[in-house]
Amino acid sequence: MILGKKVRIFPTKEQEQKLWQSVGTARFIYNWTLARQEENYKNGGKFISDGNLRKELTILKKTEEFKWLNKVSNNVAKQAVKDACDAYKKFFKGLADKPRFKSRRKSKPSFYNDNLKLKVKDNAVLIEKVGWVTVKKNSIPLNWKYTNPRVSFDGKYWFLAVGIEKEQAIEGLTNESIGIDVGVKDLAICSNGMIFKNINKTRVIKQLEKKLRRLQRRVSSKYLKNKKGDKFVKTSNIIKLEKEIGLLHRKLKNIRNNYIHQTTATIVKTKPCRIVMETLNIKGMMKNKHLSKAIAKQCLYEFKRQIQYKCTFYGIEFVEADKWFPSSKLCSCCGNIKKDLKLSDRVYKCECGNVIDRDFQASINLSRYKLVG
Repeated sequence: MILGKKVRIFPTKEQEQKLWQSVGTARFIYNWTLARQEENYKNGGKFISDGNLRKELTILKKTEEFKWLNKVSNNVAKQAVKDACDAYKKFFKGLADKPRFKSRRKSKPSFYNDNLKLKVKDNAVLIEKVGWVTVKKNSIPLNWKYTNPRVSFDGKYWFLAVGIEKEQAIEGLTNESIGIDVGVKDLAICSNGMIFKNINKTRVIKQLEKKLRRLQRRVSSKYLKNKKGDKFVKTSNIIKLEKEIGLLHRKLKNIRNNYIHQTTATIVKTKPCRIVMETLNIKGMMKNKHLSKAIAKQCLYEFKRQIQYKCTFYGIEFVEADKWFPSSKLCSCCGNIKKDLKLSDRVYKCECGNVIDRDFQASINLSRYKLVG
């Protein structure tokens, strides 16, 4: 199984400048590919394959206007073309939305490094046309086959992410089946009694969000004060505040992501034979204007993604219950379905005398999914 390994790299100022050049090239070529595809489609043409676009790119690099593209690795541009074409293919298959042009301000700064040319030492990695960049000692295993190396910037530090093939840890699984009910009140409630609270309700997150709101108000007022006609002028103070806002967003994201990793690892390390979750319609859930912000903060899709790959690694069967399965409305004792159950009813009361928390009952019903579904 291929697992990702992400390590921090420590470039010098000169190396960092070259990394930014690679990032800019990758973004430019990605946008160029999208523009070529759209232009060709408007003129009645069909989808252009990435092979043909790469040939066009080779000719483009020879022109005086685009000679600067030769300053970075050739593989950066080639992979950007492939990424854009793959995005269109996923759109045609209905697996993703239509690809959009990458903004310099909003898009994630990243680029591809050829896996065959990636060399690793104890405390350094070789990145094409950048040189040997320092990393923490023994942070990347030596003499392994690396797949899809990507260099990225998270707003504060530079990172290198590579895929490393690892053997699956299939051993000592129990006969237990765990159902997981996720939500807004708590992140996850398991049928074995484990409850993982909503981290967004903690004091640390609330303080950071309060600080974030204050900074956003300050930036907004500065933009209004420096407005000239219909245009907003970006001053040095606004740039400083926006950088501080970006770092706060980064910190909040890392805290939430780390909590999800800890939660999913704790569940999987109980070594059940299978884990059952309900099918999550995230897009539909986000349409609820009263809960959309709370749902977005919970990162439910990321939770499900992590559970899935960790189940695969440990050899645990992962089951998604049908979205019409009445996990909350079904009585775990008598099997009666309470059709008039509202979202505000947090305690389930059945005619048979069963009184139970609705989320815990949902997790119990999910754990028995194959038996009743």
